[in-house]
Amino acid sequence: MLDSKIKQQLTSHFSAITQPVELLLSLDDSVKAKELQQLADDLASINQQISVQQADGTSTRTPSMAVKNVARGTQVGFAGVPMGHEFTSLILAVLQAGGHPSKQTAEVIEQIRQLPGPLKFETYISLSCQNCPEVVQALNLIALENPNVEHVMIDGAVFADEVSQRNIMAVPSVYLNGEVFAQGRISLKEILNKVDTGAAKREAEKINQKDPYDVLVVGGGPAGAAAAIYAARKGLRTGIVAERFGGQVMDTVAIENFISVKATEGPKLVAGLEEHVKDYNVDIIDQQRASSISRNDMIDIGLQSGATVSSKSVVLATGARWREMNVPGEKEYRGKGVAYCPHCDGPLFKGKKVAVIGGGNSGIEAAIDLAGIVEQVTVLEFDKTLRADEVLQSKARSMPNIQIIKQAQTTEVVGDGQKVTGLNYIDRATGEQQHIELAGIFVQIGLVPNSEWLDGDVDLTQRGEIIVNERGETSIPGVFAAGDVTTSPYKQIIIAMGSGATASLSAFDYLIRLAPEDSEQKAA
Repeated sequence: MLDSKIKQQLTSHFSAITQPVELLLSLDDSVKAKELQQLADDLASINQQISVQQADGTSTRTPSMAVKNVARGTQVGFAGVPMGHEFTSLILAVLQAGGHPSKQTAEVIEQIRQLPGPLKFETYISLSCQNCPEVVQALNLIALENPNVEHVMIDGAVFADEVSQRNIMAVPSVYLNGEVFAQGRISLKEILNKVDTGAAKREAEKINQKDPYDVLVVGGGPAGAAAAIYAARKGLRTGIVAERFGGQVMDTVAIENFISVKATEGPKLVAGLEEHVKDYNVDIIDQQRASSISRNDMIDIGLQSGATVSSKSVVLATGARWREMNVPGEKEYRGKGVAYCPHCDGPLFKGKKVAVIGGGNSGIEAAIDLAGIVEQVTVLEFDKTLRADEVLQSKARSMPNIQIIKQAQTTEVVGDGQKVTGLNYIDRATGEQQHIELAGIFVQIGLVPNSEWLDGDVDLTQRGEIIVNERGETSIPGVFAAGDVTTSPYKQIIIAMGSGATASLSAFDYLIRLAPEDSEQKAA
């Protein structure tokens, strides 16, 4: 199951195990069960602290494996074979069950241990989902630290009947005590805020006590990370406030246009960005969404939590999000057949008919990926021509189960009240109404800037982009902007990083040119 190279790497990692770990197996006669048995045996062969046992028969799912902290009596479950993106989740669970401490702060660990129970979490995933491991790992940590909490990861491809019974059409989907708890990426802090109702208020009070910054970066994507690094290198008191570190790049699977790196994945790039930022004395305030900006003695950023952060200068780098179709039925069936991440949710539509909305690079790449999983992919492009690179168009045309319809204006998502059953569109060449029966719709029609909260305070284009000059300056003195949220004509990671550095250096130049009395007043 595991090759010699991986075993050698794990030998080094597992040297951190200081306590006995039991792998409890619930098996049947399936091929997946044999794979799971082999995986467990391979792990046990690497470190003598790890042992393989047969479960007591109470497991409701086979094949499955529980990773048990023998000393504390806590455990987490993996229903299916946790390979692919979830292999890291398994290894982290083994390490934490074996006594290796988490990277979380003592304060967070104590908050986890104080959670009342019982809390029974179930997380449905697909092994190709790059968003799922963060959720699985967060819930695993909670369950391994708190005996009142249970958690099991469930591979939707292996337990397809459960997926069908619960009408799960997007991953990760998290259930708590049998009820829907969350869908999509959710961080450890967000989970704790939902189950610990006083956490958000306590966090807001802590933020309100923070001293003003020299440079405050709003947004934690590539532009925000670059801005923070360049500010901190200048010796400025620097902070980042962001809803999630990494931004949209966390949802990007393949990255092939980052100079000097032939190929990487979004989560891997974000991990490197975060590590780089943390090398400097940057105060990262995550899981906080900005809601207002005002220029007073300082520049004040209001947060949705009720807190306010002040700074002498600000770099806005809030990025962009996937554009929605804004047609009837889209919101009603989001997560019930309407999806935005083909890599995450594609496996849930195995053998079914789906549509991809959009004929740009993202749309055609999605169609090509989905064609290897689903029965039929129909690409709907609004314009007369596709905008994707020719190499992608050629690949799509070569695949027999991809159909491309041009001049198609989607007008409605159709469903039965529980899930998507089709969509309606207008043939713009003839004006005729058309209908397609299908199970899933993947929307890939570009980006919309995250700037609504700035409307009326900062000059924006009609499309909502922040208007900046070549220095990243906005209409408010001391406020700069960078990345996909701005009028930058090319929405690329490397360009966002460059504009983040430019905005940060411009903020530094702004600060050193402040009159001494202005600087003293702003610091007061």
